[in-house]
Amino acid sequence: MIAAACFAILSYVSGNLVIANYLNFPYVRNAGELAIFASCLVGAGMGFLWYNSYPAQVFMGDVGSLPLGGALGTIAVFAKHELLLAIIGGVFVLEAVSVISQVCSFKLTGKRIFRMAPIHHHFELKGWPEPKVIVRFWIISAVLALLGLLSLKIR
Repeated sequence: MIAAACFAILSYVSGNLVIANYLNFPYVRNAGELAIFASCLVGAGMGFLWYNSYPAQVFMGDVGSLPLGGALGTIAVFAKHELLLAIIGGVFVLEAVSVISQVCSFKLTGKRIFRMAPIHHHFELKGWPEPKVIVRFWIISAVLALLGLLSLKIR
């Protein structure tokens, strides 16, 4: 959700010649459509999160999350901000890396790094309540989104 909002902003900025020149990053012609698409993702995500707040009434699963990730990746490629996707979506990267490292460690050494992968389940098995894990990941996502947006001017 936060990543989609950031890419909506990035898409608008990439499509605005004046702002793109000021921030010194490439102008992408017709990126306004990307901003509209990313804004639609934000709206859909807000509607989903309204009913997915604890305790969840609706679950997205792979049918929703994989196309959502693909859409964010596509927006990042079209807006020419691929590296920012890894920063802004850092929680998603952390989750994927935790699974990859758990599988590699178990296959090579027979030992587990985490109690369970992905890493949010590790924290739950350590005794953290689920809402606490969720809110901590929200905070990390917000900080990473701010870092990604702040890095626009640093180029």
